[in-house]
Amino acid sequence: MANRLTFIQINCLREKLINWGLFVLLSVIWGSSFILMKVGMYQLTPYQVASIRILSAGLVLIPFAKKALVAIPRNKIFLVILSGLLGSFFPAYLFCIAETQLDSSIAGILNALTPFFVILIGMSFFGLKATRVKLFGVLIGFIGLCILVTGNGHFSFQNLTYALYILLATAFYGLNVNLVGRHMQGIGSLNIASLAFVFLVVPCIVILWITGYFDLPLSSKSILQSTLASFVLGVMGTAVASIFFYMLIKRAGNIFASMVTYGIPFVAVLWGLWYGESINLLQIGSLGIILLGVWLVNKK
Repeated sequence: MANRLTFIQINCLREKLINWGLFVLLSVIWGSSFILMKVGMYQLTPYQVASIRILSAGLVLIPFAKKALVAIPRNKIFLVILSGLLGSFFPAYLFCIAETQLDSSIAGILNALTPFFVILIGMSFFGLKATRVKLFGVLIGFIGLCILVTGNGHFSFQNLTYALYILLATAFYGLNVNLVGRHMQGIGSLNIASLAFVFLVVPCIVILWITGYFDLPLSSKSILQSTLASFVLGVMGTAVASIFFYMLIKRAGNIFASMVTYGIPFVAVLWGLWYGESINLLQIGSLGIILLGVWLVNKK
């Protein structure tokens, strides 16, 4: 009997360690995405970096697309494509454009506002019930946002404008989460991702051609470095991370998986400091305020 209990305890501990390993891995991958955008834009434009990101994710998921096309009901295909546009395509470009003026660490902190838009859009358009605690959490998050934007000592309309690009991206994330949750419950996550990204391959190639990427000296070291950063961003930060996230949801549940939101900003800030970006104590404090708001919004 004692041996059986020990085996069960060891098995539970192993499962918890695997779950926490996936949690840390996702925090590192997604938290590193913002500095990879910055590295990609050393030699490439924001549109080129975002296009390579989505293109590489689509190429990796091509082997799964045929099965997805058969598995997804015909009347849901448009919603899947819309999900790819809202959840990946448009945000990829908005984040890259924003990082032409904002540090990657700031972009990582602003990304933590995604749960607010999940709640706000859910309450506004999807019948999600609001509580005083959730509304209070949204208010606290907005206060943290204001402190973050002005935390460098002076108010800048330029910083505010580019911060709004990220807010728009997180709003798209929030809309996509509600869309998937309401209309695509019976569709496998891998099927959604593979079909959506493969559909986006052609538009990304067209954008790369229009922006002159194929006319660049692609064999030069600097261009290769930026291209590689964008490629890794797509494969790891988009395709692979999505698979790990779905694994974590199935193993540990939605609540534990959603906690990744708390880990991402800290990794982004550490990468920003490593690359010489400046962040002051007031901005660090704003991160704490935003995460407090996120906790209240997700509190049962």
